Amino acid sequence: MDTEQRVVEVVVNGERVTGDVPARTLLIHFVREVAGCTGPHVGCDTGNCGACTVLLDGKPVKSCLLLAVQAGEQQVTTIEGLQGRCPRVLREKFSEHAAVQCGYCTPGMLTNATALLERDPGADDATIRTTLKGNLCMCTGYQQIVDAISDAGKTLREGESS
Repeated sequence: MDTEQRVVEVVVNGERVTGDVPARTLLIHFVREVAGCTGPHVGCDTGNCGACTVLLDGKPVKSCLLLAVQAGEQQVTTIEGLQGRCPRVLREKFSEHAAVQCGYCTPGMLTNATALLERDPGADDATIRTTLKGNLCMCTGYQQIVDAISDAGKTLREGESS
């Protein structure tokens, strides 16, 4: 068994977090156990469900597929660190469209959707579905989630034109 320890330094939600962890520590476990951000969930640990999605330097990644040492010196943003109008509008639209049921997948969905709408608030349903391919939801059937993201994009676009 590999017991080698590593000092890992990652910027999580704007705060520099340092931990002395086993070299094989996954980013999801570093974020939850060392940084204390429990919004991203541990789901499958195989990259299939997307519950652990975080932004790494602004791009969505499944944090169960990366070692913490691979994220060293990079910016990690969890659901707790999402700021601004886009995540606020998304949360409102998820509520309006009943896109949240058990809530387990929601942090990953919102994180992924925020990254999408920040680069393309006009994303169509096909683009939204493609973006969410790696985020599994066992409760809603996805249509409510797609509708919420589409509606959030519309609200964001209307805000830009006013």
